[in-house]
Amino acid sequence: MIVLLFIMLFLLIGIGFSIWSAMGVSGLIYILIRGEFSLKILASHLVSGIDSMSLVSIPFFMLAGELMNEAGITKKLAEFAEYFVGRFKGGLAFVAIVVNVIMAGVSGSAVADASAVSSVLLPTMEERGYDKPFAASINAAAAVIGPIIPPSIPMVFIGVISGISIGKLFLGGVIPGLMMGLVLSIMVVINCRTKDYPVVKKKLTAKTLHRLLQDTILAIIAPLIIILGIILGIVTLVEVAVLSILYILLISLFIYKSIKFKDIPRIFAKAGVFSASIMIIFAVVGIYQYIVAFEQVGVQLGNLIDLLHLGKFEFLILANIFFLFMGCILDAVPVMLIFFPVLLPIALQLGIDATHFGVIVVINLMIGLLTPPIGALLFLEAKIADIKFEKLVRHVWPYTLS
Repeated sequence: MIVLLFIMLFLLIGIGFSIWSAMGVSGLIYILIRGEFSLKILASHLVSGIDSMSLVSIPFFMLAGELMNEAGITKKLAEFAEYFVGRFKGGLAFVAIVVNVIMAGVSGSAVADASAVSSVLLPTMEERGYDKPFAASINAAAAVIGPIIPPSIPMVFIGVISGISIGKLFLGGVIPGLMMGLVLSIMVVINCRTKDYPVVKKKLTAKTLHRLLQDTILAIIAPLIIILGIILGIVTLVEVAVLSILYILLISLFIYKSIKFKDIPRIFAKAGVFSASIMIIFAVVGIYQYIVAFEQVGVQLGNLIDLLHLGKFEFLILANIFFLFMGCILDAVPVMLIFFPVLLPIALQLGIDATHFGVIVVINLMIGLLTPPIGALLFLEAKIADIKFEKLVRHVWPYTLS
């Protein structure tokens, strides 16, 4: 029966259903076919899917990212980064990586970061003679860093459904995220050797640096508030999200004066709609989690692992391949919410650290944002850069592999 459930899910997605509606309809059909449940459980599990205080932080992080975008802070950060790395060949590609690393400390969403950074950098890169496919590819690949470096919305999901410390998950993502940025930078160096991209020759003067710091230091403090607040344990996840919003609002309204009071309702509404699109997936996943538990999928997988005599490393390799594949064909949120609670007990039984396993799962699923047929970042970048999806896919694969 569980196989039938997922077949129905893929069929519904294939014919054009959105992820949340496909999950809801397939779950309903499963319950009707089973005939052993009351339909009342639908409502109760829809509610239980989003009944967590930690989930309250997600709309706030989304709003913090949206406020930074509207305030033009992304552009200020790009100018600051260009001062240091613009002098290298392909400098704006390095700027894209640096700014995404900084922005990763605010929104925790790859799509939100890509939308903000690419809207600023892609037109500039095109003006300076960068190839559209190259510019779109590096911006898409750099945006993947967003959900790895804290705060990370996917890691909040992982923590909520598994009980793993969200703070530990956040810390576990710092080094992998920075390493991804380093590897992408190496790829840019390799790819730019034969390109005639412009170099911005700016003198490294104390006066220029002082001006840039005056203009950007307050913007850089925003992600520091979030990261330090979580690491030091001074505030809870929700509290640090709210504090970051208040801080960004204050500097945007009264110092940068890039947001007006009349803009606030529109910004809040936009962030609210974006948050709702994620939270509704979390709700319908509550039904799937109930079905997976009822069918004892975890027990069956555990028996299979024992039968195959898989060790720690073999299991990790298979888990990497599985989540990488699922990230290619499904949205990351339902995949982690359905399968992570099933596979975590097996990982723990084999002696794998829970935080380590959680970070691995998030990284693999985020790579799926760069792979067809789902590839949300590919669709977004293709639209912003005004190039064909297929053309972008051909150019992004080296960054995906790296």
